[in-house]
Amino acid sequence: MRTAAGVWRWRRNPLRRTTDLIEAWAMLAAVLLIALAAPATGWVCGALANTALQESVRVQHQQRHLTTAVVVRTAPGPITVPDPEVPSERSARVRVVADWTASDGSRHTDVVTTTRQGVRPGDRFRMWTDERGHVVDRPMDTSTAGTHAAVAGIGAGAASVALIEGGRRLVVWRLMQRRYTRLDQDWARAGPDWGRTDAGS
Repeated sequence: MRTAAGVWRWRRNPLRRTTDLIEAWAMLAAVLLIALAAPATGWVCGALANTALQESVRVQHQQRHLTTAVVVRTAPGPITVPDPEVPSERSARVRVVADWTASDGSRHTDVVTTTRQGVRPGDRFRMWTDERGHVVDRPMDTSTAGTHAAVAGIGAGAASVALIEGGRRLVVWRLMQRRYTRLDQDWARAGPDWGRTDAGS
């Protein structure tokens, strides 16, 4: 409201310059765009990202399969693999040689990692594989996809706000440069005698 009032005040003010009116309208346009266009941009980007991510979730759940592996023996060299969805006390993964059967019926034996501690031969644990039995990461779930989509939408909205404000500042900067140029021209026309009592007599 204050911006709109400023525009209205400048409409009939005898002291206003054209640049003053342009600056006021630029501010009003920026406020309206930030209030309307930025949320719309964030919502559209978030919805598009959510659609794409949910499709990725669907494809991953189709192509990845949960299977049971049997420990043959432990392998040397425990490693730590950070997993943001696993508590820190369970982040240490142990290397083991394990047997498992893929969804196509093929049998596999290889070195894999598990979060189970103190594993012994014959122990069983669950892991994800692709259709050929190769070990893959756990597929993304729908809630994680929704969170990523929300972050993308918020980021798009914030980026649009920054872009609008940057455009407004650029307009104001150009107007200021124009004012300084005209002021220099006016001073040049006034000449060195401006302000003297007998100037122009």
